[in-house]
Amino acid sequence: MSYLKILTATALFAANAMALSAQTEEAGNSFVHQHEANGYIAPEDPTVLRKLDEWKDLKFGVLFHWGLYSVPGICESWPICSEDWITRPAGFTYESYKKWYWDLSKMFNPYNFNPEQWADIMQDAGMKYMVFTTKHHDGFCMFDSKYTDFSIAKATPFAGNPKSDVARFVFDAFRKKDFWIGCYFSKPDWHSQWFWNDYYGCSGRGRNYKLDTDEHRQWWENYRTFCKNQLMELTENYGRFDILWLDGGWVKAEDVYLEEVLQKARAGKHPGLISVDRAMKTKWENYQTPERSIPDVQLNYPWESCITLSHAWGWDPSAKFKSPAKVVGILAEICAKGGCLLLGVGPTPDGLIQPEVEAVLRPVGAWLRKNGKAIYSTRTTEVYTNDEKSVWFTAAKDGKTLYAIVPQSDDAPMPATISWKGNTPKGKMTWLETGKTVKYTTAGDVTTVTLPKGANGKNGVALQFTIQ
Repeated sequence: MSYLKILTATALFAANAMALSAQTEEAGNSFVHQHEANGYIAPEDPTVLRKLDEWKDLKFGVLFHWGLYSVPGICESWPICSEDWITRPAGFTYESYKKWYWDLSKMFNPYNFNPEQWADIMQDAGMKYMVFTTKHHDGFCMFDSKYTDFSIAKATPFAGNPKSDVARFVFDAFRKKDFWIGCYFSKPDWHSQWFWNDYYGCSGRGRNYKLDTDEHRQWWENYRTFCKNQLMELTENYGRFDILWLDGGWVKAEDVYLEEVLQKARAGKHPGLISVDRAMKTKWENYQTPERSIPDVQLNYPWESCITLSHAWGWDPSAKFKSPAKVVGILAEICAKGGCLLLGVGPTPDGLIQPEVEAVLRPVGAWLRKNGKAIYSTRTTEVYTNDEKSVWFTAAKDGKTLYAIVPQSDDAPMPATISWKGNTPKGKMTWLETGKTVKYTTAGDVTTVTLPKGANGKNGVALQFTIQ
C-alpha cells in the first residue's frame, strides 16, 4: 500500500474517531458533566501547598500535544494500542499499522518550528501557564534523550536542525513570557522493549508480559530505571518547572521512582514542584484533572479541567474549533466551580499554531483584558450559579466583592435581563468592560439585572458588585 493511500485511509479513520469523540464531548449543556470522585490527598510540604495556592490564581493554561501523530493529523498514540475499541484503516494488520506509525518519524520535519509564535499567541489569549508533551504513550520523545534514539532530535529529518531539541526551545520561549512551565510525561512507553517486548503480542495498554520469571522481572526493573532516568534528564537539564504532569494511570508512581525524582527536583531547581500523577488519587496527585468534562458541582480541592479547543488533542486537518464565546463560557463555569482550565491545542506538523486557532484565542484574550478581574486570582462563592446555569459567580479574595459572568451563547443573543437567588448586591453594580453602572432590582432574595446595551457580540458580560 502506497504512503498516499495509507495516509488517506488513516485520515478517514481519524475523522470517524474524532467525530465520535466530538459527539460525546458536546452532549448536554456545554459538556458531559461528571462529578469527579474526591479521594484527594493534600500534600504536606508547605512549599508545595503555597505553590498550589499560587497556581489557583492562574486559572487559564494551554496543553500542547505534538508528536508523530501530528504528521498525518490523527489521534495521539492510541491507534497502536490493541484494545478492542480501537479501529484502523482497512488493509492493515496490527503489526503493519504499528510499523507504519513508527515510520512516521521519517517524515516528521517541522521546518517552520516557531515556539516564539506559540508563546505570543497564548500570552495574547490571556493564558498564564503551559504544559508541553515531552513524550506521549507511543514513546516518541520531543526532547533529546540520551536513553533512546526514538526522538525528534535523532530519528527525524529535523535531527540536524539547531532547534531539534524542541522541548528546550518551547519551554524557554514561554519562560521569557513569564508563563508557569509544565512538563507532560507519559509513564507508559509503548516503544520500549522493556514495556512492550516484541517476544509477546500486545493485548492492551499495559506491560505485555508477566513478572513470573527472573528475566521478566529484570525487564521491568530496566523499564523503571529507564523512566526514572528520563524524568531526571528533564528535571535536571531543561530549566525550571512548576508542574510535572504525568499521564498513563495504569503505571504507578512507584513504578517510575516518582518519589525519588520529586525529592531531588524539589530540593534542587524546582522548589514546590507541583506533581500531577493523573487519575491516581495518591499523594503525588497534587491536583486532579477531569478530562474533556467539567464537574457537575463546585469542588473544594485543587483541580483543572483539560479540554480540547477542537475535538482533538493534536493537530487535525478537519478540526472544527470552539468559538471565543464558548471558551469564555467554559472558563467562567470552571472558575465558578473552583478549577482552572487547561485548553488543548495541537501545533501543525510543520511547527506552527494555525491561523484558525489564533482567530479563536486572540478574542478570548481581548475579553480577558477587559474582564480578567472576574477570572484571575478569584475564589469560589457558595452561590456559584443560578437555576438556569446562565450566570456564573466568582469572588475576590476578600469574599465580599463578587463577579457575575453571563456567557454569550453561540446560538442566541444576550438576554435583556438576568436573574438569580442569593448573592444579593448592595450599592453600585458595574460592567467591568466599561466601568459603567448597571441597573438592578431586588425582591426578597431574587436579584434581576438589566444587562447593558451593546452587550451582544462581546463574548460575555462580567459584572462586579459587593454583597450584603
